[in-house]
Amino acid sequence: MTDSTARWTEIEHLPEWDEEFYHVYTARKLGKWVMLKTLRPEYRDKPEYCRMIEQEFDVRYNLAHPNIVMINDFEDVPGLGRCIVCDDVYGTSLRKLIDTGGVTEAHIGQLRRCLPAALEYIQTNHIVHHPIRPERIIFTENIGNLKLIDVGFEQRESLSRASAADDIRAYGEVVREALDASGIEDNRLSDVADRCLRADRRRITDVQSLHIALSGERRARRFYFIVIAFLTVMVVVLAWLSARPVNP
Repeated sequence: MTDSTARWTEIEHLPEWDEEFYHVYTARKLGKWVMLKTLRPEYRDKPEYCRMIEQEFDVRYNLAHPNIVMINDFEDVPGLGRCIVCDDVYGTSLRKLIDTGGVTEAHIGQLRRCLPAALEYIQTNHIVHHPIRPERIIFTENIGNLKLIDVGFEQRESLSRASAADDIRAYGEVVREALDASGIEDNRLSDVADRCLRADRRRITDVQSLHIALSGERRARRFYFIVIAFLTVMVVVLAWLSARPVNP
């Protein structure tokens, strides 16, 4: 048996990652880097908060998406108590990148491609979660992959249309802030962000429409229908000309 003290080494608190009810740590588990999420000391002995962290573990344990932080275990850690054990995603939050002028085209590209995919996965699995914000988007240290943290605390049979629309608005707010801070010109993404934030019927309110807008598929479909309509008219005109009697 491995001694619990030897099992856990190099435990370090990450204050900038802390959440309302939780402290977050980085540590080595049997030599492998992981992240730990545990109740703040003032909540550890309160049954309602213990049930809260247990429910979050149950909801998130079966989630599997490349842009969502994976949960591996739920166990006691010396000096910290009961902890959710996650993959190591040490890196830089989008909030810090925005505040320090560090947003690059690579980051913007992942906001365009990866963040909508993660949102779709969360909605498909009917996960109730905190609003998507720059603080909850991490770009990993070595590779720079986008990862969502703190993505869910309850799973339901379905999500309301209003909840799904709130996700899209949050996406627009995140992208708008990142684009404005970086000065990067991406006309399509900028237009999509603005449409996510509109207050009229042109507002994007669901993830399927978001994908279509980002891909430009709607414009392609409009062009396709115009071409088909033109060809149909030409066929009719040619058929009419062919059917006309020829004068001797």
